[in-house]
Amino acid sequence: MSHNWSGVRSSLSSLRSCQAHLATGMELVTTMATDALEGVADGDPGISEMEALMLKCVKMEQEIDFFVDIVQQITSEPPEDLSTISSIVKERFNEKKSRLSDKDLQTHQNIVGFRRSIRKARNQGCQEPENVEEVDVDVAVMESQVIFTCPLTQVDMVNPVKNKKCNHHYDENAIRLLIETRRKQKKNCRCPVVGCENLDVRDSDLIPDYTLKTKIKNKRVQNNDTESIQLLESFTE
Repeated sequence: MSHNWSGVRSSLSSLRSCQAHLATGMELVTTMATDALEGVADGDPGISEMEALMLKCVKMEQEIDFFVDIVQQITSEPPEDLSTISSIVKERFNEKKSRLSDKDLQTHQNIVGFRRSIRKARNQGCQEPENVEEVDVDVAVMESQVIFTCPLTQVDMVNPVKNKKCNHHYDENAIRLLIETRRKQKKNCRCPVVGCENLDVRDSDLIPDYTLKTKIKNKRVQNNDTESIQLLESFTE
């Protein structure tokens, strides 16, 4: 018997948006923390509170990830008795959540990245960086050639999404089409970035990157690329 899963897909889409907002919030917390340490060698007592907030965000993000992944698995191969779906989701979710340890949170890439940024900011408070202008140029080139370009289409992304597992970016339509193609072939979707060891990219791993989308738009504004700007705006929610 067929079943309309449009309501479920809509709910999952809302959860992915929530994940995107969490990711943006964690980026803001990291930025605020590093700004607070700028030029201060001894640090700021509020940093520990910010790290505690980061841990809460990471835990929430992981739990949403568990839930989305479970629901997608069940709806792709639903049980014969659809009335049991709710209890199955709840049971699997509680099981995965119970296995989420403090070590998992402490070693999460966002927490590791936060602490790395804090150490870097503290070091900069003790000494002046060398070749600042040269570093800025390198970063600008890297952003233009690597971050803005989709590894699948080889052109600037229109609607960039970030892979939570390996931190790589792709254009949303391109990566979702690849995932669907591999799923039909009963194969895992490997990250298309050369050298990446992520061998199983899933829909639930993808988070909209609104910050990067803004950067791409700003780049096109500078280049007077009005046609691409209109295309970007057509994807704006």
